[in-house]
Amino acid sequence: MKKLLLLLLLAISFITSARTWNLDSCISYAIENNINVKQQRLSQLQGELDVTDAKDRFLPQVSGYASESFSFGRGLTADNTYANRNTNSFSVGASLNLPIFQGLSAIRRLSYSRTNLKALLEQTEAAKDDVTLNVISQYLQALYASEVLRVARINLEISQNELLRRRELLEAGKIPELDIFEAEAAVSNGELSVTQAANDSVLAVLELTQLLNLPDAQNFYIEPLEDGKPFIEEPEAVFANAWANNHSVRAGRLQEEAAKKNVLVAKSAYIPTLSFSAGIGTNYYKTSGFSNENFGAQMRHNFAKQLGFSLSVPVFDAFSTRNNVKRARLQQENARLSLENTRNQLYKSIMQAYTQAVGAAKKQESSEKAVASARAAFDAIQVKYNNGRANNTEFEKAKSDYTSALVQEVQARYERILRARILQFYNKQN
Repeated sequence: MKKLLLLLLLAISFITSARTWNLDSCISYAIENNINVKQQRLSQLQGELDVTDAKDRFLPQVSGYASESFSFGRGLTADNTYANRNTNSFSVGASLNLPIFQGLSAIRRLSYSRTNLKALLEQTEAAKDDVTLNVISQYLQALYASEVLRVARINLEISQNELLRRRELLEAGKIPELDIFEAEAAVSNGELSVTQAANDSVLAVLELTQLLNLPDAQNFYIEPLEDGKPFIEEPEAVFANAWANNHSVRAGRLQEEAAKKNVLVAKSAYIPTLSFSAGIGTNYYKTSGFSNENFGAQMRHNFAKQLGFSLSVPVFDAFSTRNNVKRARLQQENARLSLENTRNQLYKSIMQAYTQAVGAAKKQESSEKAVASARAAFDAIQVKYNNGRANNTEFEKAKSDYTSALVQEVQARYERILRARILQFYNKQN
């Protein structure tokens, strides 16, 4: 009784610790824990800091200072002679520098930073899209592997039943012992197929858990998908929607726009700048051998204020600005080419997914008919074989044709689901 209770508690613990995942929960979990997405979010935070830094360029710079120095020994006097004197000096003050006109560089840099931040936001969403597509692909791969395992078990069950039947016939003296050896070989091959399919299924689930950044694949189960024949979107409509809303495309457009604004930032160095400065300060000075005012009096009497304007006109900077402008234009051209490449890759992906989905749909229809025909042929051969009107070779061939048709149907079904899901993903982006 105690052992039974212990087993019951262990079973309850196992059931409660296990979790069944569906496709949506896998995608959500993967996005939250994917390292690439986290790194892209850090880049996004860096972009926000760049915008803040660009805004801060409009603010004045204020600084304070204080210094004290001592001098001992011989030094030059006002009479142009040297004498032994000790001096002590102290000064304190503050200064302000306010940019009035920065050659449009601050305004242009702020505009560039804001556009670049938008591009980083889209890149973060594009990283999430990559994770989503990878999870969809691996999720379906795991389901496909489990279906192949199911077919392998069906094949093994048929072989095991046939082995049992032949043993009964052997005991009755109706078949030679060679037939038993052939049946045992078929069972062994079936067991090997089941083992290989089981390993493939475990590996597929393991890769899925790694995409999700889960520590292990224990107690990890996924739900099957109900839609075995999803609708296949038209590629032209999918591409039009993706070209307008895909996050990678949006990021590419914003990167190209940011590159154009970066050219203007580089050109700003050709424009003069004007700044305003102000300062206040006072000092105290004492020399040994001379009569000096006390510290408070000197600090009051030596107090001074200053105001000023500074105009800087670029004349020749050893072609530094010219080279920076050229570099910015090269970056602009590179951004344009990257956007064009993104467009081509997007179109290629959509057309490939559509072509493969259509081909898989046709293959699925054919394979479903093939499964029905192969099943009927196998049932007919099995009846003949049981009645002694078909030989072992015909039976094994019918069984092999049936299981092969099952595998092809499974492969076509999941290929269609995967490609149709990809098209749906691109078509539903906004």
